[in-house]
Amino acid sequence: MKFMARIELRGINPYVLVSEARAQQIRPDWKRPIPVTVQVNGQPEPPARVNMMPAGDGSFLLYLDGSIRKVSGTTVGDTVEVTAAFDDDYRGGPAHAMPAEFAARLDADPVAKARWDQLAPSLQKEILRYFARLRSDAARARNIDQALNVLNGAKERFMARTWN
Repeated sequence: MKFMARIELRGINPYVLVSEARAQQIRPDWKRPIPVTVQVNGQPEPPARVNMMPAGDGSFLLYLDGSIRKVSGTTVGDTVEVTAAFDDDYRGGPAHAMPAEFAARLDADPVAKARWDQLAPSLQKEILRYFARLRSDAARARNIDQALNVLNGAKERFMARTWN
């Protein structure tokens, strides 16, 4: 499906709104995050794999991360051509392995482990994907510390969102 949309901002996250009617064309009667392949102005090639997030009124938010905006040469406020299709290759569960250090520290911390187990699978998957994209051991260690802090109830920001 192709449609025109304006890139908006929700908090610090750029997105395009996908109406309920469009979402129904992509995947009828779907109420949870919809896995899609997406291109903005024909980029990236091959299309990026993203989840459209329910907005609560039948419409969905299609968040556009920095890599998609960079390759498409777009920014917040631009009107863009969006191509979105249901990702038939999507499989549930984490796409990235849990870092061994994070797993060991969760096992050693019952409170953090219990809260990790209570997180929505999509959020667990997002955190593991975030860890996998970190380029240095120092950044990974720093972010694992931060993840454990928020899982233990610290009120701070992690992964561009406020926790607890």
